[in-house]
Amino acid sequence: MEKKKIRVIHYGLGPIGLATAKLVLTKPDMEIVGAVDIAKEMVGKDLGEVLGQSAPLGVRVTDNAERLFAKVQADVVIHTAGSRLKKIFGQIEEILRGGKNIVTSAEELLFPVPENTELARKIDQLAREKGVTVLGTGVNPGFVMDALPLALTGVCQEVREVHVERVVDASTRRHPLQRKIGAGMTPELFREKIAEKALGHVGLRESLYLIADRLRFVLDDIRETIEPVIAEKPLKTDYFELKPGDVAGIRNIGEGFRAGKKIVTLDLRMYIGAEDPHDSIRIVGTPDLTLRIEGGVAGDQATAAILVNSIPAVIAAAPGLANVKDLPAPYCHQ
Repeated sequence: MEKKKIRVIHYGLGPIGLATAKLVLTKPDMEIVGAVDIAKEMVGKDLGEVLGQSAPLGVRVTDNAERLFAKVQADVVIHTAGSRLKKIFGQIEEILRGGKNIVTSAEELLFPVPENTELARKIDQLAREKGVTVLGTGVNPGFVMDALPLALTGVCQEVREVHVERVVDASTRRHPLQRKIGAGMTPELFREKIAEKALGHVGLRESLYLIADRLRFVLDDIRETIEPVIAEKPLKTDYFELKPGDVAGIRNIGEGFRAGKKIVTLDLRMYIGAEDPHDSIRIVGTPDLTLRIEGGVAGDQATAAILVNSIPAVIAAAPGLANVKDLPAPYCHQ
């Protein structure tokens, strides 16, 4: 008997959305049954054309998600249309009212920090009412600086501290990410945009809260700093040309303190021309553990992969808003 294919709708066709759709096409037990985006140059086109495929897929991009959800049966929606929960709440609500499971790259849905608790509660309640599951995941947050260090603690008898460092050469990343880290800006404009929350990495605090929650760390203080990394020489990417003094990217640090001692550190450096890119994790406990991934986890490829690889567990999960440590760890779904 032939196994029923997982029916997938893609919501958001930016670089990550397109990469995710291309990956789904390689999975023999998945099929794309819908696509949503508001870009005028995409609406009405066959998704195969948008993806650069040699043949049409028979799926046309629409900007009317509500109508699509009403007429198309699907097992899951892969949502890649925003980071901030307040901005994408209406989209998530629309998908849930359509009765669809959700795997989303929205960083603020990884774990509810205090300012997002109420919206997260509403999403959880609606998901339970509709009998579906919502998961926020990705590479960072969702893996490198939270799920992976937590997985390492599985062989520890006790954990006293967790310290993670991620260094990314942003010149290898997509245009929206280079723009999001302020590449080419003046330091003054960078700080202005950071203050407006119109710029910068999203998700470091969510990772910190998730680690503290799972390890039962009671933190007296949480601090976050975001500073520009300044170019010291001319730099060039496919999208930007930087001169000395321009912003090359960000350094974003999250720290958790207990009794005046720093017990959690998440140190993210993402900038054009970063040397020695890597991901490193240090666990202080019994036993002490250290892990270093040379070159670091490739963000764009890995983000598409973890979204797709999380689908089976999300479909099988109990209804509600889940996080990456509520579900079985994803593995390569081939």
